[in-house]
Amino acid sequence: MKILILGLDCAAPELLLGSDDLPHIRHLMAAGGYGRLESVVPPITVPAWMCMATSQDPGSLGVYGFRNRADYSYDKLSIATSRSITEIALWDQLAREGKRSICVGIPPGYPPRKINGLWVGCFMTPDTSKDVFTHPADWSARVNALAGGTYPVDVKGFRTDDKAWLRDQIFDMSRRQWAVVRHLMTSEPWDYLHFVDIGLDRIHHGFWKYHDPHHVQHVPGSPFQSAIRDYYRHLDAEIGQTLEQLDDETIVLVVSDHGARALDGGFCVNEWLIDQGDLVLHEYPSKPTPFAQLSVDWSRTKAWSEGGYYARVFLNIEGREPQGTLAKADVLRYRDDLKARLEATTNPDGQPLGTLVFKPEELYRHLRNVPPDLIVHFGALAWRSIGSVGYGRGTYHVQENDTGPDDCNHAQFGAFVLASPRCPLAGEVHGARLLDIAPTLLELAGCDIPPSMQGRSLVSGLPASPPPDLDDNQVIRDRLSGLGYIA
Repeated sequence: MKILILGLDCAAPELLLGSDDLPHIRHLMAAGGYGRLESVVPPITVPAWMCMATSQDPGSLGVYGFRNRADYSYDKLSIATSRSITEIALWDQLAREGKRSICVGIPPGYPPRKINGLWVGCFMTPDTSKDVFTHPADWSARVNALAGGTYPVDVKGFRTDDKAWLRDQIFDMSRRQWAVVRHLMTSEPWDYLHFVDIGLDRIHHGFWKYHDPHHVQHVPGSPFQSAIRDYYRHLDAEIGQTLEQLDDETIVLVVSDHGARALDGGFCVNEWLIDQGDLVLHEYPSKPTPFAQLSVDWSRTKAWSEGGYYARVFLNIEGREPQGTLAKADVLRYRDDLKARLEATTNPDGQPLGTLVFKPEELYRHLRNVPPDLIVHFGALAWRSIGSVGYGRGTYHVQENDTGPDDCNHAQFGAFVLASPRCPLAGEVHGARLLDIAPTLLELAGCDIPPSMQGRSLVSGLPASPPPDLDDNQVIRDRLSGLGYIA
């Protein structure tokens, strides 16, 4: 039995599952199970897609975001790549059973992974016109040709105020990617095909304030107010064309790595740490300055943070960091105190922000590489973390983003729709987690589930739908065809 995964990065369950104008998604929902899907902490593209594929939490992968501390020095941050992930993934387990995979756009997907089949790199690929971004390597030129010249992995400069250009670029990228995927699925042998459309993430970040009337920066009557819903309809049509290429022995999963929500603003975490006395500078900057460019007095600093959609807070521990100030005997007490202070942060009106603070050892089964000492979701991700300093002493809340225009943050819950022959799931499914996806697909396909996988199969112990009688076979085929599930 084949497995087809259509990944929609950042798909929001309220939009994907709650829209009546997505007929192909609706048909898949009617043919199987669906629901909200709890992502990992943090709910970030890297590592979330690989957490799904491996059924491993971020700590066990040793990847806590796009950037990770390379060691316990103060200035070495490494960018996660495909080589950062060493745990067995779905395509690895299927290769052990002699099955062939086609993987397109799964982050982190560069350098290209050497799999039993075909790999096409993700948006982290530097330049598809120059770099080898496929395995086998000679497929790079072929994929470029299939895309009409150069295969687009992302919209460079998507944090822009030129919204008309951005919208057109995202749609164009997506159409070309889906066309390549359908060519590969109809011309190459495969047992497992996994594609991630990154355009949905980009359309959310670029257009959420036009879409959401409750957004703090909502622009009513904008010509871009339908851009997000138009993109969902575009994806539904692409999914419909893709389903036409399948037979009735294919497991189909439409899934997102996390959800989306309105971004109320940025919380200047390092400004706050300075005023709290935890972070000390030799000199306060005259303008907003990235943390890496600050002159930090490490001999008097207890904690600092890296910004992003969430905050990673690190402690300056004696014997661990080069100029550690916290005695090891004081670390647990100090961290609990800092956690409580972060949880008590307030919004611009002085009301509780609703900040969530996590200790990595309480989240993850293993802690590999260099984990943060605390993980912080300001306002439960209603506010992103601003790592820069220089907005003015006592200024913690800002509307501008230190990485460019952005309307949206990630949300903890994504979505999934799963349909397969004789699948025991039907209707809305509650309690599903991102880590449950890999074991569920392997069980449905009749494959072994590696004991290292941390999730549970959503179909374990459920009675499978009975195989069709010969007399009923045509009836079932007609039903699936009517649902748009088979050609």
